[in-house]
Amino acid sequence: MTDQAAGRGPVALLASAALARAFSLAVFGAVFGAVAIERLAGRVTYATIVTGLCVIAIGMLVARRREISLLRLVPTTLVLFVGWVAASIFWSSDQTRSFWSWLSLAGLTILAVTIGHVRDTLQTVRSLADVMRVLLSVSLALEVLSGILLDTPLKFLGIQGNIAALGPIQGIFGTRNLLGFAAVLALVTFLVEYRTQSVRPGVSLYSVVLGGVLAVLSDSPTVVVLAAAVAVAAGALALVRRATPHRRSALQWTLAGALVVGLVAAYIARHPIIAWLGAGSDFSTRAGLWATILNYVRRDPVQGWGWFGPWAPSEIPFIAINFQSGTSHASALNAYFDVLLQLGWVGLVLFLALAGFAFVRSWLVASERRSIIYAWTPLILVALLVDSMFESFTLWGFGWLLLVLCAVRAGQSRSWRERMDLGEGGSGLPHIPEERT
Repeated sequence: MTDQAAGRGPVALLASAALARAFSLAVFGAVFGAVAIERLAGRVTYATIVTGLCVIAIGMLVARRREISLLRLVPTTLVLFVGWVAASIFWSSDQTRSFWSWLSLAGLTILAVTIGHVRDTLQTVRSLADVMRVLLSVSLALEVLSGILLDTPLKFLGIQGNIAALGPIQGIFGTRNLLGFAAVLALVTFLVEYRTQSVRPGVSLYSVVLGGVLAVLSDSPTVVVLAAAVAVAAGALALVRRATPHRRSALQWTLAGALVVGLVAAYIARHPIIAWLGAGSDFSTRAGLWATILNYVRRDPVQGWGWFGPWAPSEIPFIAINFQSGTSHASALNAYFDVLLQLGWVGLVLFLALAGFAFVRSWLVASERRSIIYAWTPLILVALLVDSMFESFTLWGFGWLLLVLCAVRAGQSRSWRERMDLGEGGSGLPHIPEERT
């Protein structure tokens, strides 16, 4: 920043590292605590918080415009996906509701893009870890208060008070599946934070134990699958990082082949696996729901029914799907089916491109860079993409925030943008300095 810019108070504040750290903490706290905020203060309050953060985010990007590469601002796949979501408003059965749902998606996108450009990966991990320590600690404290000290549910927070029976518990996240998902994401973050020695060992130990306890007590059937998938990915990444450069490419292709074989084997043995996990009835419910959804996908296969995000229970086709399945679902319980239903095959292809490019780029970066901090992005993406097979959390809320953040982080290297920067005399390296704060 120039001396002239530094002399302007508001501009200097918007471009400062202190505000960037406070901003990231506020965004993670608001988005991960969205359920508690909405239940305590209402949806309007949460929307107002996000709107205010978006205004600050735009101001920060403008203040830092000289140090941010326009080419690397937003991945092309992200622009195309969000643009297709906006286009779906025109053929939605409720254009007003679809517009507000798109605006919510766009708002979280702005927040994630801003964090991706004003904080480096280490700083992002530190901020997310700090927030998750607080939210998970509050969740555990409220569960103990409800289930042991008061022995009564806290209905206004959705806490059933089952901790004395070792779960399932919900914490301040509303449902056991969302708590389990958040706990796994927190565990990945805590472990990477520990490996980087960013905090004291006692804090790291407390964090990992806290995340593990809440993941187990959530009694979510997806937690075991998520934890196993992340562990396998971490092991594979460790092998690749230890391989010599001339053997790394062959090892990458071998692991890719093993992944395909593993997915095929898992599909063939899906019934024994489901029985071992004790999720037979849960999977049966999902299979019936997905079969019903496919019937409606065939009616609008290319463009879908229009974007709503979480289902609007009174709108077509959601009301009809719930009526036929005899339940009251708020999502397709699968992000890919939800995208297919609401945005059609075009939307699904764009979503897979967004997630796929982000994962491949971040994986390659993590396999070549020495610092363990680069492993955070691909491991978070593994958790998001695997969870998307069982829930739709990745399409909104903190799931979407992290997906966009990881896509932005991955798009800052190993893309056509980097090659153009190099061709213009740039360094090709991420433009954000590694600040140890």
